[in-house]
Amino acid sequence: MEGMSTPQKTRPDALTLEVVELIGDVVARFHADYEDVAAEHALTGAQARLLSLLSLDPLPMRKLANKLKCEPSNVTGIVDRLESRGLVERRPDPTDRRVKLAAATDEGRRVARELREGLRFAREPLAGLTDGERRSLRDLLRRMRDA
Repeated sequence: MEGMSTPQKTRPDALTLEVVELIGDVVARFHADYEDVAAEHALTGAQARLLSLLSLDPLPMRKLANKLKCEPSNVTGIVDRLESRGLVERRPDPTDRRVKLAAATDEGRRVARELREGLRFAREPLAGLTDGERRSLRDLLRRMRDA
């Protein structure tokens, strides 16, 4: 093994560490705000997140579980509770009748819209940025997400 060098691990610089810390703070603030708004609608955070996803498109349980990063059995329970409140319904997938899709009902889409509009996070810190700053932030976050 002589002559082989071990790759050196570079430590993140101070600016990178500060950015990572700030991202963590922003994420924590977003989650706390989201939990508060969900509670106002007698929903858990997980129920609110699932409802928000389904308000965009009907999805099969497995895909929902992947997006929420949890087990399909957990998603089934969440869908059951939302279905009992009339916010979500199960329907056959038009492309594969063996697959069931979960979909937001009209009432579910209304509640999901109220959840989005109720986030103080969107009204306060983001509203304080100019349109150009929000566009820049969006573009930078997309680059980070897609890297």
